[in-house]
Amino acid sequence: MEELSGLKLITGNANPELAKKIANILGIDLTPSLITRFSDGEVRVRILESVRGHNTFVLQPTCPPVNDNLMELLIIIDALKRASAKSITAVIPYYGYAKQEKITEGREPISAKLVANLITVSGADRVILIDIHAPAIQGFFDIPVDSLTAMPILESYFKSKGLSGPGVVVVSPDAGGVARARKFAERLGSPLAVIFKRRPRVEEVETMEVVGDIEGKIAILFDDMISTGKTIIKAAERLKNLGARSIFVGATHPVFAGRAVQLLQKAPVEEIVVTDTIPLPPEKIFPNLKVLSVAELLAEVIKRIHLNISVSELFL
Repeated sequence: MEELSGLKLITGNANPELAKKIANILGIDLTPSLITRFSDGEVRVRILESVRGHNTFVLQPTCPPVNDNLMELLIIIDALKRASAKSITAVIPYYGYAKQEKITEGREPISAKLVANLITVSGADRVILIDIHAPAIQGFFDIPVDSLTAMPILESYFKSKGLSGPGVVVVSPDAGGVARARKFAERLGSPLAVIFKRRPRVEEVETMEVVGDIEGKIAILFDDMISTGKTIIKAAERLKNLGARSIFVGATHPVFAGRAVQLLQKAPVEEIVVTDTIPLPPEKIFPNLKVLSVAELLAEVIKRIHLNISVSELFL
């Protein structure tokens, strides 16, 4: 496409399949690059064609292995900067270290801010994020941030299955996700319920109390990510005990850390719906998992940024 002639899309090793989908939608080829490791484990990057004077976009979620993928992102950005790219946009579908966005106890870091600083200092001119864990993270950057949401993608899927209206209740699995779940409930025209939980330690859940009408309804547990899966399982069990007719799960980021896949397969849920912001190897795919793609969304946003067209209009 002539209008995209000055656009270059580069991918790291974090999610090359998503990058290929985006390139196909845009009708362009991925910019060839060499991203390997030196014998001591250091990241080696070389961009294999000229990017001078081009608008460049680096597709690299900072998903596990988080530190490796983060370093790849930073070094790719530095390589593009030194190669005289006109602009560099870091496309980060999943933003690692997002859980550490505030100090909860003494002598803790704010790692989400540190990562934002690293991305900025490395040479990025702009950042694209999808469903960041804490909205405040946008303010950690001193460069423009396009904070996107996969909510319309999930909304379309659930509506296609007839899961909307007053017979469905959207459930936030914790108090921190209420605003997110409320928006999704409004999109579906459904009521909202909230689970309040107490954690004795990080990534452990002890007690759960539910506020909202669950009995006889189809429940959709809605969150930004699924990490260990423990919260989803306990929440689903609690909803089942309260009389939920059936339970679905919707989340943008399938982190699936530790034994999450084994645990999720035992959860009393009909289907778990996620997106491809994080790649899932075959061993993390299971029968009641549905993966939707964010490629169309990211392709449209990349195109709009390249052509200096409003991005916010997509979500009006």
